[in-house]
Amino acid sequence: MTAKTPEDSELTPPKAAGFSSFKDISSRAWEHPADRAALLALRKVPGFDLIIRKVVGLMSERPLRAITAGSAVEVGPNQFPAIYAIYEEVLHTLDSPTRPALYVSQNPVMNAGAIGMDNPFIVLNSGTVNQMTDAQLRCVLGHELGHIMSDHVLYKTMLRFTLKGGSILLRMPLTGLALLGIVAAMLEWDRKSELSADRAALLACQDLDEVRGTLMRLAGGVGEGANIEAFRDQAARYQEDTGSLDGIIRTLALLGRRHPFPVHRIGELDKWTESGAYQAILDGEYPRRQDDQEQKAWNTWKESAQGYSEDFKATADPMAQWVKDTADDVVDKAGSALTWLRFRNKDGESDAEE
Repeated sequence: MTAKTPEDSELTPPKAAGFSSFKDISSRAWEHPADRAALLALRKVPGFDLIIRKVVGLMSERPLRAITAGSAVEVGPNQFPAIYAIYEEVLHTLDSPTRPALYVSQNPVMNAGAIGMDNPFIVLNSGTVNQMTDAQLRCVLGHELGHIMSDHVLYKTMLRFTLKGGSILLRMPLTGLALLGIVAAMLEWDRKSELSADRAALLACQDLDEVRGTLMRLAGGVGEGANIEAFRDQAARYQEDTGSLDGIIRTLALLGRRHPFPVHRIGELDKWTESGAYQAILDGEYPRRQDDQEQKAWNTWKESAQGYSEDFKATADPMAQWVKDTADDVVDKAGSALTWLRFRNKDGESDAEE
């Protein structure tokens, strides 16, 4: 079953969809401990603060939005109304304080993304719309909206620029290990942020099997003949294989990836639901936005509780361990880069007081 076409769909008011909604829910309700812990570790990587200031200074949301608006189709009440109705349901369910623009782009690969800085927007690939059911599409939209509500999007957009802007970075006197440490730490956080967004996806669709099915579809590419329980068994076996050789292989396989393996994501969702945290949110027990400290994504990071820090220190994730161990080694390698970045801006003047 694929998502309904505009011709055979009827608009359904969000409140009639039968989903629990979460008034004033804070993103803290779904943020994974590893997400926050990885942010804390990333924040400690020598040189990262200076790099983010330089890279953000080179970025602009305007061309990203202009290119998307010119090459994709914006979803609205009169444009892809079936998708619009699902999106409105997701916005209502997660009580999003903003309504990010939504576009559909011609791309056969099943994927989606949240892009931007001040005013993020969401892009759905046509492959996602054509090959996923309405329920799975709701999961995808909840996942991307979760990224936006968690303030992930600035850093994800910055990472895209960093990975693609090699010529700019090469002009900075960063030695190989220093740059590798920063990029590896960014990728580690990027993967962990997906675990948080998966929880937002579950809150949006409120059916664990639908989220599992969505992840299985992303892994296998097809839905006909797929068996969710068999895929869960596969995920369980993957979690059980924790030998040192397997750890090395997984570490190498993760290099450069921006998403955890789907089987790992399913396992993390199972742990979250089994802990009772998901049910507590359904019962109305969740942190509210009014209790959050006012934060600006430009120059601050989310507070990370001591428990999250300890969780990261104790993690068995080989890539997380490598990033943590590498951070101290980067100090010596990054010395010349820090000096150059701290006292030189584009006008050749000191920016040490900024």
